[in-house]
Amino acid sequence: MKRMFVTLCMLVVFNLYVSHSIFAQKDIVSRYGHLSVSGSYMMGQYKDTVQLRGMSLFWSQWMPQYYNAETMAWLQNDWKCTVIRAAMGVDEDGGYAHNPSIEQEKICAVVDAAIELGMYVIIDYHSHHAHKNPDMAKKFFAAMAKKYGKYPNVLYEIYNEPLQDASWTNHIKPYAEEVIAAIREHDPDNIIIVGTRQWSQMVTEAAADPIKGTNIMYTLHFYAVSHGQYLRDEAEKAMSMGIALFVTEFGDCDYSGNGEIGYAQTEEWFAFMDKYKLSWCNWSVSDKNETASIIKPKAGISNWDDYMITPSGKYIREELIKKYNADLQKKKK
Repeated sequence: MKRMFVTLCMLVVFNLYVSHSIFAQKDIVSRYGHLSVSGSYMMGQYKDTVQLRGMSLFWSQWMPQYYNAETMAWLQNDWKCTVIRAAMGVDEDGGYAHNPSIEQEKICAVVDAAIELGMYVIIDYHSHHAHKNPDMAKKFFAAMAKKYGKYPNVLYEIYNEPLQDASWTNHIKPYAEEVIAAIREHDPDNIIIVGTRQWSQMVTEAAADPIKGTNIMYTLHFYAVSHGQYLRDEAEKAMSMGIALFVTEFGDCDYSGNGEIGYAQTEEWFAFMDKYKLSWCNWSVSDKNETASIIKPKAGISNWDDYMITPSGKYIREELIKKYNADLQKKKK
């Protein structure tokens, strides 16, 4: 009896989170609807410029506990996330290449929750070597597009971080064209985000030789302590050449995910992203013992009190809430 009572209480609490989230924020997808790309901007269905802000989940095979509706509802309601990135590990031990059905089910759980909650969600093919096996990526994304292509919530990130030895012209772009074609067979218009060379930083290479098609964006990643003005200059130049960028992953520390938090450096990036209406996802929803994690070990999958949240988590949560409230005020005017 006691176990049944506890389970019932947990279900009631979760449903309250969901219902409150839908009441307060269901309107992210209903507010903006189907997203599209116009020049260097993401646009909503009703012709307003859209800037999404949220969190990236950690590699799915190593932090599976957060790939669930309860965590999604908490991130929406308490952290005011408007987008979640589901980072499906591919090549590394235990990833999609080794356990395709298990990893795909995790992504589906997150996407289903996002649709129910009225959030946007990025289906991220979290690989450093995706171009070496395009058939595997095509199979995965075709299945995702066939299942979810009718929903405005979904964006596809088809290559997380190509390495520096990959060629845009010879490797990344041909791979992307194949995968995009597989998606477009089932989903003609949801946004597709393409990784760029050198851990998704060499965005001017993509701008100089862009992929033909509509509603295509390009990935820009940074870690604020390691990547400064030179990378913002690269991004600014790429946008001036006509492509749209989405910061699908960034950290407020160095590129290793560790070291000190660079508050001043991250503030420079926040100002830059706000200036150009760049959407972003912070890395990451994880309790790993590293600077970039937003929660401490054994914090659980939701209901995070302050003492459970890392310094990075507190900093990012504050930014998410502040900007979410600012956007609401603008909407009321």
